[in-house]
Amino acid sequence: MDATQLKDVQAPLKKRYAEDADSALVTLRASGELDGSGVACKVQTSTALVEAGLHPATGGDGTQLCSGDMLLEALVACAGVTLRAVATSLGLDVEGAVRAEGDLDFRGTLGVDKQAPVGFRDIRLTFDLRTSADEEQVALLMKLTERYCVVLQTIAGNPGIDVSVTRG
Repeated sequence: MDATQLKDVQAPLKKRYAEDADSALVTLRASGELDGSGVACKVQTSTALVEAGLHPATGGDGTQLCSGDMLLEALVACAGVTLRAVATSLGLDVEGAVRAEGDLDFRGTLGVDKQAPVGFRDIRLTFDLRTSADEEQVALLMKLTERYCVVLQTIAGNPGIDVSVTRG
């Protein structure tokens, strides 16, 4: 997809969202099954059923997906797609790789130390880019990528979360 094709695809969406702000609000959903077989949760993705379980640092055997890894994978995916969309829109030829890594203190999640945080303490997102773009263009590319990456902005923004339970 080139810049013209991307703009052609997005133009009617942008117009509709500008004219009707409510139409821009889309609720994304995810669900999982707790089937009682082990310490796991089966999550339906758009293409497969995956099973998440304990990370080896919390007693898992490493055969199941770790939700912390999945969070970093979602960040990499979103940042990569966003960068490619921004690069396409700017007419920049960019290739390379995206990596994320995060530091967890598992004393927190295992309840060993009540002062240890539960969750990532630090996350690093790295782009290894191959491009003929100059420094100013790369700076703009990165500024816009950070601004429009949904997962990055969600993690950085600390959104409100409502947790509820129903019983059936």
